Amino acid sequence: MPDDDRDPARRAYHAPRRAERARHTRARIVAAAAELFRAHGYAATTVRAVAARAGVSVPTVELAFGTKPRLLKTAIDVAIAGDDEPVAVLERDWARKAEASDTVADFVAIFGQVFAAAATRAAELVAAAYEAAPTDPEIKALTERQEAQRTITAGWLVDGILARAPLRPGMSRAAAVDTVWLLMDPVVFTRLTRRRGWRPDDVEHWFTDSVPRLLLAPGRDAKGHSDGRT
Repeated sequence: MPDDDRDPARRAYHAPRRAERARHTRARIVAAAAELFRAHGYAATTVRAVAARAGVSVPTVELAFGTKPRLLKTAIDVAIAGDDEPVAVLERDWARKAEASDTVADFVAIFGQVFAAAATRAAELVAAAYEAAPTDPEIKALTERQEAQRTITAGWLVDGILARAPLRPGMSRAAAVDTVWLLMDPVVFTRLTRRRGWRPDDVEHWFTDSVPRLLLAPGRDAKGHSDGRT
């Protein structure tokens, strides 16, 4: 029988299967890490514990992710997106659907649904990163990148609103972005859902109601139309 390493046909046959196994292994590791980071925080979660939960060896985890901070970053990225597909969040189908909507209400509603789902999966992971950031430079850099990405996402939402209705007098685009940025804060989400008893649906409704109220010009309803008072 020909050796697999010498037979091109066999290598071509087995490569996709190996890649699929590797992807499944990676997904198990990420899921295990996310579960442990949420339950125990960053400091108390070890690579050894993640490996044991995923049913793999420590070297397998280290080979796939390198360091614990990189493992946390991957867990956050997958949680925010909902999968490990290499497609940017703002380039997904939901974003195109939102961009095609006519009113502020519809635009913000689509965004709010996606935001609440992503926060449900990722907020506690980001909160774990915030806890570790003061003593870990790599985690600190991770939180700074997450905040920068949140700024980009908030800007995308504000620009979509501006395309449909004016902001309230005296509110700049930058102030509007900061307002949305704060409403999206994962720590706020975690405190509301873990300490105040809110459900993710409650946060979604609060978000979609607050954004138009805080950003739109007085006399405008959530559809961006005048209510007759202006």
